[in-house]
Amino acid sequence: MERLDRPALGLYFSIPFCRSKCTYCNFASGVYPASMHARYVERIVEDLATAEVWATRMGVALPHRVDSIYLGGGTPSLLAPKLIAQLFAAIHRHFSVDADAEITVECAPGQLSDRTLAALVQAGMNRASLGVQSFVDAEAQSSGRHHTRAIVLDDIARLRAAGVTNFNLDLIAGLAGQTSASWRESLEILLETGTPHASLYMLEVDEESRLGRELIAGGKRYHAALVPTDEAIADMYETGCTALNAAGIEQYEISNFARTGAAARHNLRYWQRKPYLGLGLDASSMLVAIPKDEDQGEQPYVLRSTTTDDLNDYLDQAPAAETGWLSPDRQLEEAWFLGLRLNRGVRFAELAAEFGEEKIAPARPVLARLVEEGLVAADALSARLTPQGRLLSNDVFARFLGLGEED
Repeated sequence: MERLDRPALGLYFSIPFCRSKCTYCNFASGVYPASMHARYVERIVEDLATAEVWATRMGVALPHRVDSIYLGGGTPSLLAPKLIAQLFAAIHRHFSVDADAEITVECAPGQLSDRTLAALVQAGMNRASLGVQSFVDAEAQSSGRHHTRAIVLDDIARLRAAGVTNFNLDLIAGLAGQTSASWRESLEILLETGTPHASLYMLEVDEESRLGRELIAGGKRYHAALVPTDEAIADMYETGCTALNAAGIEQYEISNFARTGAAARHNLRYWQRKPYLGLGLDASSMLVAIPKDEDQGEQPYVLRSTTTDDLNDYLDQAPAAETGWLSPDRQLEEAWFLGLRLNRGVRFAELAAEFGEEKIAPARPVLARLVEEGLVAADALSARLTPQGRLLSNDVFARFLGLGEED
């Protein structure tokens, strides 16, 4: 039986295992014994085998062709080579992976063994993302990282030697003890590596992280008192944007910068609202409902589903922790604020073609006010965030909530 011609799918795999927990981290990840790794991969393999059955039960289209795969975490590079081979064998067993698919693996510097690197390349990894956070050793160590600048540079050389020339380097503005001078030092080293892609994040301290709890309660263990002010963090971010753009690593999304042709195809899928399936702990999916009537002219609903963030529950096959349907009005809200994350902004003609001109009309007065406030730049064809708008992006996005609702 031939499969329907469907859009390509992105696969995301959450690998929650870490050697240590970063002070600022609030992800569903942690330090678990290596003995749990095999059972976890087996559980993901089971989900891959039943994905189509689940999609049919939910009434959503699950594309069979895959054009991007992303292993995030946690630290996926901690998986043993045989588990990497097992996971990718299952992927190819149940999905058709494009020959030129982008396959990204997040790696913690200093935690990518030669055997694991060889196994990942054998599995098809052609892009790596290194969680550097800082090239200043003291800053990295105070945030719970165990690498040094020398280790990062050695990992980059090893990736290139293995044929993985497409990689990303993460930096965080706002780490404890960071100064404008040390931030510039990290930026300079990043540029010297010749990286094709970089991600710059402004530190957001979650109250559930160790650093967040210390900021609330006081204490010195995680150096909370040395976290820069919001104003200083914003200045660092703007300095980073200027430096990367000037070096030809151009910003294409609030936190992401790339040389020509090196934008992250998998991450673009999220912002462009293309279908993806998330597997593993606390992994999210976005899939489109199959219309019940072939002649149905209405915009189909979209399913968003997130798995549990409790590892034991996940291993015991607990149902999804959150599952909800997005109406066309909710999809339009997402189209506004996800589209505005991108430097290209929102194209009015594209929105009108998808949702109808009458649906985007209520946003026109909102855009006019945002333009007056200097947060959005707009012309007859599109709207996009200004540099100030990127700093206050959450406030901008909130303006688009509820615009499509009827009184």
